[in-house]
Amino acid sequence: MMIKPNALQFGSTIGVVAPSSPVSKKIADESKKALEELKFKVKMGSSCYERYGYLAGNDNIRAEDINNMFSDEEVDGIICLRGGYGSIKILNLIDYEMIKSNPKVFIGYSDITALHLAIHKKCNMVTIHGPMVSSDMLNGFDDFSKESLFNTIMKNEPVGPIKNPDGEKIRCLVPGKARGKLIGGNLSLIVAVMGTSYALNMKNKIVFIEETEEEPYRIDRMLAQLVLSGALNGAAGIVLGDFRNCEAKDVSESLSLMEVFNDILKPLHIPVIYNVKAGHCTSKISLPFGTTAYIDADNCKLIIEESAVK
Repeated sequence: MMIKPNALQFGSTIGVVAPSSPVSKKIADESKKALEELKFKVKMGSSCYERYGYLAGNDNIRAEDINNMFSDEEVDGIICLRGGYGSIKILNLIDYEMIKSNPKVFIGYSDITALHLAIHKKCNMVTIHGPMVSSDMLNGFDDFSKESLFNTIMKNEPVGPIKNPDGEKIRCLVPGKARGKLIGGNLSLIVAVMGTSYALNMKNKIVFIEETEEEPYRIDRMLAQLVLSGALNGAAGIVLGDFRNCEAKDVSESLSLMEVFNDILKPLHIPVIYNVKAGHCTSKISLPFGTTAYIDADNCKLIIEESAVK
């Protein structure tokens, strides 16, 4: 059984952490205000105001923030300030036993994938692949993204069918039906943790994959690594999310993204759907990792069959 965090409500206290790259003090302050305008109380972690080169403070500061937010009885849920780079460096500094004893809503995407995978592996706890504060909630947080997030973290009922924003259709790459725990995230991070104790076990899983700013040959290389390593052996199905700016700069000398998917994923003979709007897109779906999902690729459907929270 997966451990589920308690549902949040308006007025809950949300802790903000920066496990990856830094922001300016101005952006951190605006991020706090943005969450308060969504009717939450806010506790900012010290990492939100730190800078150590390309990191939001040194490894100890960023890890301590996460440990402190999970152990803090005043904090009801945790959201990441932004992605970038750095979460993989703190995986060995996280107190997973403490997190397991203090389950809380944990939200982020992109570089935060490393933390999703680690918490899934070490704590068996549901986490939320969803919007981050400075990345998505400043300068307008669109209604679609807001509704998807709130439905996931505030309702103790099955999330149900995943709907794309208007005008965007979920599509089928490989037909078929499958059921399994939904887990995954950013392709670069899934590949980066391979060979570690945090590596994603894909057997019987519905594997979600998204990426940004990578040309098709790089996507090709990373997917090929997953296949050659045997990591995808036994996966129940694949959900391809948003691949923002992942087309080739020179299309005359490149395979298209769809050609890469066809070449590598079709031979796996498992259901695959694509264009699920979760990831680095503007209007984004929040996905509860660790919950049971059902793919009906024949009808281009993804259904989350249980709640993300209790």
